[in-house]
Amino acid sequence: MGIFQTLKHEYCYLRDVTRILRSVKHIDPKSHHLVCDEMEGWVDKHKDRIALIDDSREWSFQQMDDYANRVANWALQIGLKPGDTVAIFMRNRLEYIPLWFGFTKIGVLPALLNFQLLDTALAHCIKISDARVLILDHELAEQWDSAKDKLDNLPDTHAAFGEVKGYPRFELALNDIPPSRPPRTHRAGITGADQCMKMFTSGTTGLPKAAKVTHVRALNYLIGFGSASNAKPSDRMLMVLPLYHATGGLCGAGAALSKGGAVIVRPKFSASKFWDEAVQFDATLFMYVGELCRFLLSTPPHPKERAHKIRWIMGNGLRPDVWEGFVSRFNIPHVIEFYGATEGNVSLMNVDGPVGAVGRAPSYLRSRFNCDIIRFDVESGENIRGSDGFCVRTNEGEVGELIGEIRMDSARFRFDGYETKSATQKKILRDVFNKGDAWFRTGDLMKRDGLDYFYFMDRVGDTFRWKAENVATGEVAAVLSAFPGVTQANVYGVAIPGYDGRAGMASIVSEQDVDMAALKAHITVSLPHYARPVFLRLSQESETTGTFKFKKTNLVKAGFDPANVSDPLYVAINDATAYQAITLEIYEKIITGEIRL
Repeated sequence: MGIFQTLKHEYCYLRDVTRILRSVKHIDPKSHHLVCDEMEGWVDKHKDRIALIDDSREWSFQQMDDYANRVANWALQIGLKPGDTVAIFMRNRLEYIPLWFGFTKIGVLPALLNFQLLDTALAHCIKISDARVLILDHELAEQWDSAKDKLDNLPDTHAAFGEVKGYPRFELALNDIPPSRPPRTHRAGITGADQCMKMFTSGTTGLPKAAKVTHVRALNYLIGFGSASNAKPSDRMLMVLPLYHATGGLCGAGAALSKGGAVIVRPKFSASKFWDEAVQFDATLFMYVGELCRFLLSTPPHPKERAHKIRWIMGNGLRPDVWEGFVSRFNIPHVIEFYGATEGNVSLMNVDGPVGAVGRAPSYLRSRFNCDIIRFDVESGENIRGSDGFCVRTNEGEVGELIGEIRMDSARFRFDGYETKSATQKKILRDVFNKGDAWFRTGDLMKRDGLDYFYFMDRVGDTFRWKAENVATGEVAAVLSAFPGVTQANVYGVAIPGYDGRAGMASIVSEQDVDMAALKAHITVSLPHYARPVFLRLSQESETTGTFKFKKTNLVKAGFDPANVSDPLYVAINDATAYQAITLEIYEKIITGEIRL
């Protein structure tokens, strides 16, 4: 990069960073300016503009506020008070955002439940949310029935958007409630540092944890992306992600609403309908997660895939192997890839930088960021410390764990943790660079380049050791996904008796029969020997969370034992030119060591 290109690049970067930081400058942990105050300001400024769209309805900002006011006044009527929790168990609907907006007006905490949950996991989330009231989407009644017997104390349940036998109808009760704004005195004393809502982690490796989302955190999410994309009142965000999650419900929705634009609320993501919906509703913005983009890229050509008006896509997890193909095929002018976690205190954003980067934290702006990368031992699961007892920063290009310094006096760098103290403490690393300092452990492995761009590599626990080398599951998945026909690849490590470390295994989904010899050849030329999957599992579909993150726990537990797995299993045996099917006899020979790998 020449001197003039470098100067132009730095100018554009500083312009974008300055614009974003300026937009969130008013957010203050000590302030009484809360999420509901910010949103009421949007209503007052854009009251007649369209805010929410579904198949048959369009709500203006004023209608959104009227509904939220009815919710708040209803909550007061049934005796809810600041600090109480209401669990919201409902699908993506036009009413979703106005519903939780209403509760925040009186200091009541909405707990946004994953609408895919059932049985033990749903009961667990209800329990740890400490909800007094449950708003139950009538379409989720069977899921609620599977969970309620596992609870000692049931919340006061109200059925919404349809009838459920035995429960009062929520929307009928709202009909008699006035749409006037409740007096601000109902939230008097609440500051930006106080809790605004409860969200839940994905539960990719176990039961979800309840994350505390404060007003300052929610405000940063709601405001930041509208500024990053220079959104306008004419913009429309196509929302196919679940609204119970911060990426869709706060970052994505806020990108449009904060600028007077509209959110197109879709009940779920459909790869076959996506471009029809984008054109039908005049979408100009789209919030993604990486696997969703991979799904779209694997679909057959669609007549409207380049006829849309989408000018910005924003999200996280867009891997390099998908990024360039996606923007080229679908004619996407701009991408904002970001990094963050619902409960975390590290935020990075790549508005202008290289493909694959999740953001940048240049050394000359170090005071504006709180993140660093430290050395991590994959085998022991520990952060490496030097002779002085402190952690060691990684060098350029070296993979380590991303951490974020906890500064409780900063709106952006706070860590408010989870509902349980033990879960909170597990995420805090102390005495990192100085005695007494405290840093948030992201659990993500990253590296940075010479310009201080950060690149996501893998999750701590997903990366494993095989043949004395670290294997990054994301790198392996990218190679597998590049093989013709493979639409999904979930990579993990499995233990084999008599071997150190874990052998690579991949659960793959393919739209056509897999040529095992051709796949073996593809893997051999694309990956170093230690990273090549030893085992393959051909699955009908991959188990994912509501935000399309792969679940691995059950796959690891099942391993490569054909007695535990109904899917076809394959193994790469030494110099064989193709993966071969695993029979019970071959499995026993691997376990006993008769077949060496």
